[in-house]
Amino acid sequence: MTPADSSAAFPFLSVLIFSPLVAAAGLALIPGERLQRWWTLACTTVIAVLSLPLFWRFNPDTAAFQFVEHKPWIPGLKIEYSLGVDGISLLLVLLTTLIMPLCVLASWHYITTRVREFMICLLVMETAMVGVFCALDAILFFVFWEAMLIPMALLIGVWGGPRKVYAAIKFFIYTMAGSVFLLVALIALRLQTGSFSIPGMMGHPYTAVFQLWVFAAFFISFAIKVPMFPFHTWLPAAHVEAPTAGSVLLASVLLKMGTYGFLRFCLPITPYATEVFAPYVLWLSVVAILYGGFTALAQSDLKKLVAYSSVGHMGFATLGIFVLNANGIDGAILVMINHGVTTGALFIAVGLVYERLHTRELGAAAGLGKFMPIFAGFLGVFCLSSLAFPGTNSFIGEFLVLAGGFAHSKLLVVCAVPGVVLAAAYMLRMLQRVAWGGTANPAHAGIKDLEFREVITLTPLLVFVFWIGLHPQPFVRIMHASVLHLVEQAGRVAAMQ
Repeated sequence: MTPADSSAAFPFLSVLIFSPLVAAAGLALIPGERLQRWWTLACTTVIAVLSLPLFWRFNPDTAAFQFVEHKPWIPGLKIEYSLGVDGISLLLVLLTTLIMPLCVLASWHYITTRVREFMICLLVMETAMVGVFCALDAILFFVFWEAMLIPMALLIGVWGGPRKVYAAIKFFIYTMAGSVFLLVALIALRLQTGSFSIPGMMGHPYTAVFQLWVFAAFFISFAIKVPMFPFHTWLPAAHVEAPTAGSVLLASVLLKMGTYGFLRFCLPITPYATEVFAPYVLWLSVVAILYGGFTALAQSDLKKLVAYSSVGHMGFATLGIFVLNANGIDGAILVMINHGVTTGALFIAVGLVYERLHTRELGAAAGLGKFMPIFAGFLGVFCLSSLAFPGTNSFIGEFLVLAGGFAHSKLLVVCAVPGVVLAAAYMLRMLQRVAWGGTANPAHAGIKDLEFREVITLTPLLVFVFWIGLHPQPFVRIMHASVLHLVEQAGRVAAMQ
């Protein structure tokens, strides 16, 4: 990206990052589980409202970082407290802040033990996630990157399902392994550039060999986080065992940190290595799309089905990034945002089924729509969105990815298109069984449809499905200048020494 713009008059980003920590500290003093839930909901809602001026005041005509804050932190090591957002990171910050109140609402009755500690974990997670997308200093980025690991592992390991400890440890080990490679790459870049400034790293010339090694380290770290095939094996276990809010945060935000890392570090900092490795990453993305689709089609557990669908959807995101053209990257960022909206909604829907039936088996949920017509309506829209039905949010993102891919390689797109058909197959199969399937389950007769709180939880996501699907221009306009500049950076020839 371009050098940082002028400093913000008001520290918007610091307020967004550290308000959840202040809310967590206040939560420690609040008695009673009911008050603790309301406090967390109120705080996350206020933070979401406070993030909206970023959208209104953002200048989409420049690729420069905006709302910049810059303070010395550890001068001796040239580590600084540096924050800023561009058109790419802004949308991810807004996705994070807007999804958090919905996570609290989705946990209202789901979490009945250690409510205070659960809500504190959510708030600490919000600080870490927003910090990752705002950091312009590599060490600050790494601190936030690691900070989200412990609360996420706790969400899985304390409030998860029967195999929660196994899933939490697997998530922790995979993420820590990737973080080691990330730290090594950042230190190597510091030795070359003399600072940890991310914008400074982008404009520095590196040798071809150095770029190849740094890209490899970045790739391992970010591919685990996405997760790309074959680094994906931690994801289904984490999703299946995590509580509903944990699954929503994993799908909506944490997976995006990997693709964001590719956009923020690999393309602008190691353009030569990106060009060299791009064909291999593209074919791995195609494999992920097909593998995720076939595996999701074979699942009978609703949560596993949605989890494996994430592997395929994120394959579209990495495909769009590494075709290295504006259409592809625009589409990839929209896929990231849309996946956060749609898959987050699907995990909430699966959580609603589990709260009523205490099982996630597709056979047990068959025919549930006859007793829950409002739920079936919401589920139908989110399933259509997930399979990229025209008029829903996912369509425009996948369309742009395929358009960018077609300009890069027709064969690549031909091989990826079956993934769209597979998405239709597994989503329509799930919708048909849950909404209209025959059932002999006597538990269905006593089930009530969605209550007001549950409707309020799903409605904002429904609005975004149609807003982005029918009028994506405001979102594309915000990111487009930054994307064009990123394509220019990725296309420049690395200096050879």
